[in-house]
Amino acid sequence: MLSPQSLSENDRRIVAAWAADCAERVLPLFEAEAPEDDRPRDGISRARSFASGELDAAGEIRRRFVAGRASQSVDSPAAKAAAWAAGQAAGVAHMGAHALGAAAYAAKAAEIVDPGRGGAAEIEWQLANMCQTAKTALRQLPALGEDSSGPLGAGLLASGLLGENIRIIQSALAPRA
Repeated sequence: MLSPQSLSENDRRIVAAWAADCAERVLPLFEAEAPEDDRPRDGISRARSFASGELDAAGEIRRRFVAGRASQSVDSPAAKAAAWAAGQAAGVAHMGAHALGAAAYAAKAAEIVDPGRGGAAEIEWQLANMCQTAKTALRQLPALGEDSSGPLGAGLLASGLLGENIRIIQSALAPRA
């Protein structure tokens, strides 16, 4: 049985495009520090290619960790967060919940660069630039910490600023009564 964090392949393709958009916004933070390392840019490109149907899930599942490993080639926390955002975007082919990870890391990178304003502004942009079909897909995910069978479990994404960012996004996506 699939995890409720997986989403259907069609929904993963929809949210992969948005995750790539989120990660790409902070990519310059990584590239300023490691301009020769194209792993995060490639991960974002592959997320877009998966979104458009050019790549299959099986091939991308095997490559999902490559972009995030680029974090080892940089020193600043913002550049590391940007690499992790790209890695999470690349991971959407495997599990849809990684789209929220991409957004959370992008907001973290923005907050590191502009404390007190950057993260909130980034999340505002992310929500404003999310298509309705992506919103519908992401609403299917369990709330952060409610399901242990994926990235929204009790692990890294649930802690600290990342968890706060995901909670804000999920709260904004909740249907209004």
